[in-house]
Amino acid sequence: MEPLFVCPLCGNSEPRYIGYRNGKPYCRKCVSFTGRSARIVQKTCRNVVLDLKYSLTLEQKGLSAELLENYMSGIDSLVYAVCGAGKTELTFALIARAMSLGHQVAFALPRRDVAMELYHRLKDAFTNSKVIAVYGDHSSVLEGDLIVLTTHQLYRYEKYFDLIIMDEIDAFPYKGNDVLEAMFQRALRGHYVLLSATPSDELIQEHKKEGKGLLELRTRFHKRPIPVPQFEVRIRSLFIPYLLKKLYQYRKEKLPCLVFVPSVNLAETLYKKIAMFAPKGNFVYSKKPDRSEVIKDFREGKYLYLITTAVLERGITIKGLQVIVFEADGPIYDRAALVQIAGRAGRKADAPKGEVIFLARERTPAMEEAEREIRYCNSFL
Repeated sequence: MEPLFVCPLCGNSEPRYIGYRNGKPYCRKCVSFTGRSARIVQKTCRNVVLDLKYSLTLEQKGLSAELLENYMSGIDSLVYAVCGAGKTELTFALIARAMSLGHQVAFALPRRDVAMELYHRLKDAFTNSKVIAVYGDHSSVLEGDLIVLTTHQLYRYEKYFDLIIMDEIDAFPYKGNDVLEAMFQRALRGHYVLLSATPSDELIQEHKKEGKGLLELRTRFHKRPIPVPQFEVRIRSLFIPYLLKKLYQYRKEKLPCLVFVPSVNLAETLYKKIAMFAPKGNFVYSKKPDRSEVIKDFREGKYLYLITTAVLERGITIKGLQVIVFEADGPIYDRAALVQIAGRAGRKADAPKGEVIFLARERTPAMEEAEREIRYCNSFL
């Protein structure tokens, strides 16, 4: 039997998510997505200037050329590359070619902070193109040559993009969200490139099939190893003394540190417990009102450490960064999350080393799987 109502925005047809207002059906799954939509504008071929102030490695150049070939052949691609490999840079030549052909291009990410940072990078790289950012309440301008946006904002664009580049496909809130996935498909009229350091096995197998493309890059651009996590297994009462000892060491060495915790409550509680003994720190989580300012101050060296939830699991690169995962045996930390967190350390070519410490009451399968994956990637050096 055909469903009585199919949502035109997200494709939902489940009766339990369908409500009625004045006798007319509406979708409860995506009811929060409302607002203006972009107009489809026909574009012509033009000259696009790409001003990249550094050179790609041989591996990056090879994968960049392969991505471009896939797109021109009508093939969707998944780029499976380690943290710090330079995934974003692989797409620049493709973006330039697509825009030069008059194609409409999007670069989508789940998290607003990362989208804002990427917008500035792309704006600096494509100097004669109209690069815009669309996120949250920043949506007064919806049309441009290259649109950098959060995945939530894809609802504004129906069959609009010839090319969508989607980064962090395995990150909250996109991962496992069928509404956002449906909006991604709805916004696409051409082909896509997915970027991830930790794609699921299902996604990898899907892109090994005929008609799809899987591109792999297992080394960082600076050709130095990803820091291998150290396991520090202790009873819970010794966690804070150990943490204070490491923060004191990093303070002496003038090295910044991120301390990851599994919950918002623990971020604030832990900070209050150690602040007197470990000065020049702060804590941050996704809905903290001054989050952007705190992160900016950390980048600028005003804080020596931050206690953070998963909000800084991705999209942050700081010279000399050290990483501690507090309660790394918590259920929130699966293999992919721990690999991403470890990938925050050693990203800079002039500071490729750093400590990654998993502080836990016991070794978990996720911790061991993350360590094995990082060692495996390092074996390609």
